[in-house]
Amino acid sequence: MDQTNITMKERKLLNLIREIGFGEVKVFIADGQPVRVEEIKKSVKL
Repeated sequence: MDQTNITMKERKLLNLIREIGFGEVKVFIADGQPVRVEEIKKSVKL
């Protein structure tokens, strides 16, 4: 796998992480690619 290109699934994962801001996620990987993300909990910084 070429390490210089970001796949669409990786791009979606990065965008999701940026949108969440704070919290915890579990990422499921298959064949070296993210296939599913579960948001476990959110926390708000006071």
